[in-house]
Formats: sequence, structure tokens, C-alpha cells
Amino acid sequence: MTAVKTQAGPRELLAPLLPLLGPWLRTRRWYAAEDTAPGAAAGMLTPVVVDVVRQEAPALLHAVLRTGSGRLYQFLLGVRPELPGRLAGAAIGRVGEGSWRGWTLYEATEDPVLMGVLLHHLVRGTDEGLRLARTTAAPLPVSLTARPLTADQSNSAVGYGDRLLLKIYRRPEPGPHLEVETLRALTEARCPRTPRLHGTLLSGAGTLVLGLMEDLLPADGDGWQAAVRQVADCVDGTCTTVPATGGFTARARALGTAVAEVHTALADTFPRARLTPDDIAREAALMTERLALAAREVPALERHRGGLTRLYDAYARAAARGGPVLAQRVHGDLHLGQALPTAAGWRLIDFEGEPARPAAERAALQPVLKDVAGMLRSFDYAAQAGLRLLGERAPDDSPGGRLRRGRRARAWAVRNRRAFMAGYADTGGTDPLCHPLPLRALEADKAVYEAVYESRHRPDWLPIPLAAVHRLART
Repeated sequence: MTAVKTQAGPRELLAPLLPLLGPWLRTRRWYAAEDTAPGAAAGMLTPVVVDVVRQEAPALLHAVLRTGSGRLYQFLLGVRPELPGRLAGAAIGRVGEGSWRGWTLYEATEDPVLMGVLLHHLVRGTDEGLRLARTTAAPLPVSLTARPLTADQSNSAVGYGDRLLLKIYRRPEPGPHLEVETLRALTEARCPRTPRLHGTLLSGAGTLVLGLMEDLLPADGDGWQAAVRQVADCVDGTCTTVPATGGFTARARALGTAVAEVHTALADTFPRARLTPDDIAREAALMTERLALAAREVPALERHRGGLTRLYDAYARAAARGGPVLAQRVHGDLHLGQALPTAAGWRLIDFEGEPARPAAERAALQPVLKDVAGMLRSFDYAAQAGLRLLGERAPDDSPGGRLRRGRRARAWAVRNRRAFMAGYADTGGTDPLCHPLPLRALEADKAVYEAVYESRHRPDWLPIPLAAVHRLART
């Protein structure tokens, strides 16, 4: 291998790479839309943490950079004299000057060689630079083959064999970190529905939580993929009728059981609180405020503001009549993509909460119905995504065919929403059907959040949350 000989420190080595990172950063799904505004100066990246893990080719460099807007982003960067074809899609650009002049800069999480180097570095342990603060005494094997995992859009993940998962927070925050806190507590409580946490990835000074190492759960895809496939098959006529049972329904019910069990473990592990009617009224006011901000960005929401505002007001009035509501630590961003079907049943992952929410808001205690509402929205999404998949696989442009498919997809969503809530209630959780008004308000708030997300990232998916907003604003 070619080696780079230099007396330059990490920051000097990073400096020639900064001009390449700004334009590339704008293409990443985990890059905040607010930072693309004029004056945010994404190209003006200021190093906060820089660490050269390996200097010889291929070289591995770790950095946390601050944009002009003050937001932090984390990078694992590779440089090679020549980039092999298998890494062509990871290329960022060719370095124009400095010790790595003429080399190609690329996204290192795509490179099994460098991710193997990183695992050795973390397991060996160091007091400087990127390090792993262990939370279990279990030995971590270093000879496992690395591969990138693509399911998570807001972070990056690397799998090591079938044993370990390294999660990299692309937008790191000062500790304590919500997901690390939650998984550490659930690991200590031996919760069978969540992965075991092995350690926390920290900066040298320990002031930034940069990621985590956990068990890689043995799942064939996630709940979203399984549900979308089942919708497409059912709507296609593989299921000649929309059955009352069977299909995905048994799995939806089992998922409700799993979520209720995790909620029970969280309630046993973390403090709980009672939300007073005034607390609910403040939350309803925040829902109204979020709706107003969302309508500025997504004009199609404006016509539903009146109906949703009345729904939020009714939620607050009902709380005043019903008395305090129990709140606790919840998942915070629960959907089918966060649920893994394994041979031992459903497992839940990714306890960060909604990435676009402020950290303090994500850490606040919430009613368990927030997670239930998130999963109900996911079943609606899966039904529409299954329709899209079927349209690509076997188009049917006849009005009758489109109507029949649409009805079957909606029936699938209704059936599985009910099965999920039944499984949740039967396992000792709050019966969602006994609290229709709070559930509708929380589901509407989630749909508004989704509308903003789709408007920013997937405009062709925007009709899905807008249809939910239309339904919820009228009922």
C-alpha cells in the first residue's frame, strides 16, 4: 500500500478536504434543510473534532464539523490513491492539494477495509480521539467482516458479521443522549425486545455522543418491508378477498404485544409523571403552533387548519374533564421500519425519537398513545406504498381497477391497525379504542410532521400524509 508521509496534524490534513465536503453534504438525506438556506454557508465548515485513525492508504479520518448555522455533522472519510470500482458510488471528489493531493476522498462507511480498521481501533481502546465507552463486559470480536447497512436515513450504520452493529450519529449532540440512555437501561433490565448495548461512541473529550455499538439483530428485513410486500400481494388479488384474519394481521397483533411489553419495561425503568389538564392544554397549543409553522412550508395544509385546530382544542377540553394522564419514556418515533421480525418475535430499534424535533422535546415524558399513533400512521403508509409497488409491478390504468385496489389497500390498513391495537390492549397496555380523541389528535400531529418531511425530501409522497390530515380533520 502507498503511505502518506507527513508531519501535518489532523486539522492540517483535513483542511484541503473541506472544499469537497460542502457540496457533497448538501446531497445527503441527513443534512438539515434549514442549512441549505442562503447565508447558512454549508461550504464554510469549521472543524470541532478531527482524528486520523490511520494514515497509510487507504487512510481513515474522523471529523465533526460545524456549519455556518451552528449545526454539527459527523464524517468518516476515506482517501485512496485510486478508488476501486466497488466504491465508485461512495466517491466525494479528488483532493486538490495537501498531503493527499490527487487521491480520491470518499465515504468510509462504504469501505469494509476501513470499517474493519475502525473496529480494531475502538476495541483496542484509546484515551485520545474517537473511542468506545463500554457498557457490557462481553468481548467484542474484531475479525468480523464489515458491511454498510442502508435502512436508516438520518444516521449511518455498519454491520459486523451477524454479531455487531455500529451506529454513527450524523448530527451528534452533547450528552446525555436519549437513545444511549434508553438502551443502557433496557440492557441492564434484560429487556428481550430490544438490542443489547455494548458501548457508546464518544469524542476524545467525552463531550459529544457520536454513536453506539449494539447487537445486530437476526432479522430478514424490517416490518415495513414485510408489510409493503404483503399489501402488494393482497391488493393484487393473490388474496382473492380481503380476509378478516390471516395475512399480516397476526403479525400486527404480535407487534402490538411487543410494543406494550417495551412500554412496560420503560415504565419500570424510568420515572413516570402525571400530566395535568394544564400540561395537555399546553401540548395542544404546541400542536396548533406546529401546524401553523407547517402550513407556511406546506400550503396544502392551510385548508385543514380549522379542522385540526378544533381537534386539538377538543383534546385539551377532554383532558380537563378526564383528569391527569400518565406519561413516561416512550420510543418517540415508532413505525414499521423500527420493528424487526425475528425468529424470536418482534424487536424494536432506534430509540432517538423524531430526528427533526429538538432534543429536549424528544426527551420529554409522553403518553404511550404517542407511540401507538405513530404505528397507526405507519400502517396507513404501508398500504399506500404497497399500492405504489403494485403499480410498478402490474399497472392497471382502468378506473375500476384503481378503485378496487384502493379499497383493498384501505381495508388492509384498517384491519391491521385494529389488530395492532388489540394486541397492545390485551398485553396490559392502555386500550387505544377507549381514548379515541387523544389518539386522533396525536395521529394528526404526526401526519402534519410527515407532511413537512415529505415536502422537503420526497414530494411525490406528500399525498399520503395529506390524505390522513384530510380524514382526521373531518372526523
